[in-house]
Formats: sequence, structure tokens, C-alpha cells
Amino acid sequence: YKSVEEVKQAYNFHNLQSFLDIYYAGANVLVHEQDFYDLAWAYFEKCAEDRVVHTEMFFDPQTHTDRGIAFATVINGLKRACADAKAKFGISSQLIMCFLRHLSEEAAFETLEQALPFKQDIIAVGLDSSEVGHPPAKFERVFAKAREEGFLIVAHAGEEGPPEYVWEALDLLKVNRIDHGVRSEEDEQLMARLINEKMPLTVCPLSNLKLC
Repeated sequence: YKSVEEVKQAYNFHNLQSFLDIYYAGANVLVHEQDFYDLAWAYFEKCAEDRVVHTEMFFDPQTHTDRGIAFATVINGLKRACADAKAKFGISSQLIMCFLRHLSEEAAFETLEQALPFKQDIIAVGLDSSEVGHPPAKFERVFAKAREEGFLIVAHAGEEGPPEYVWEALDLLKVNRIDHGVRSEEDEQLMARLINEKMPLTVCPLSNLKLC
């Protein structure tokens, strides 16, 4: 970007991909463990201002490991911030590691292996990034392995992708929770199932209105 104004203009998102483009560009400044600590700490300070008492934070290690940053560098910075937030603000927190769905199944398996030494620090694995064209079915085997390892399972589905992706998250990934899922309302049978199974959805109304 040639100016501050160009950067500000880039934040006028018109869909999910336009958000992701600047998200990944911004992530390039995260290099050292302290960078990840500082990022998480700034978030926790905002949580404290908003009187948040518990948070479950998604993190995408592949965004950083693909740039040569060690998995341990990422998670150790986040872990320290979580511990300090508990001590200073009384905020409890958990970490959810997400696979980038625009990358391959093989890459997801590699990331899962990198996560295993830190199992005690990661409550669940999830799926995020560009949704359209990357259905949950693409990662069915990875999530089966994650379940075997004892992780809870969540997935972004039905954010910009169709209701069919929510069905796949339920039936193939066997999720404990759907993240977003707003397009489920287009399928009455799916809505009935979500209700009957008491499946929780984490919904971000402002985000979905702005990005989709």
C-alpha cells in the first residue's frame, strides 16, 4: 500500500475473500514469540474493557508456519498471553487450532502432527479461511484423526458456503459446534436438525452482514 489511506480503504470489505486478503497481509508482521503475545494481549485488553469473562480463540498456525515461523513460536506466545490474562483480568481462555481450508489435506495432516506435542494447550481443532470451493469433505480424514487424538471438533460452515457444507460438517467431520452457519436458514430440514440436536452455532451478525 502506498499510503495510510490505501490501507484504510482496504478495510472496506465487500466479501470474505477481501477480508482474508488483508488479514494474511497483516499477519506478515508476526515473526517472534513476543509478536504473538502482543497480539493476543491487545485482544485480552479489549476483552477486559468489554467485560468478557471467557474466550475461545481461533489461531491458524499455517498462516505462519508457511512463512517459516515455528509452530512453537506461535503457540507459546499465545499461551503466555492467556496465562497473563487469567492472572490480571480473571479471563479464562482456550485455544482452537484451525486448518486453512484453501490448503491441502496433506498440509492439514502436517499441521495436526505439529500440534500433538501441544495437545494439552489446544481444546479443539477447526476449519476456516476461504469457504467456497473447499467443502468440509475435503478434510474428513484429518478430522477423524483429530478426534482419535482427543480434540473437540468445530468448523466454519455455512458462512459464505451453502447449507450443504453445514450438513457435511455435521455428518462427515462430526463437529461439536458450527461456527457461523448463517446460511443454514436456507434449508428448513437443516434448521430442524440443528434444533433437534441442540447444535450450538457461534454467530457473528455484523461480520456476516459485512463480508457476505
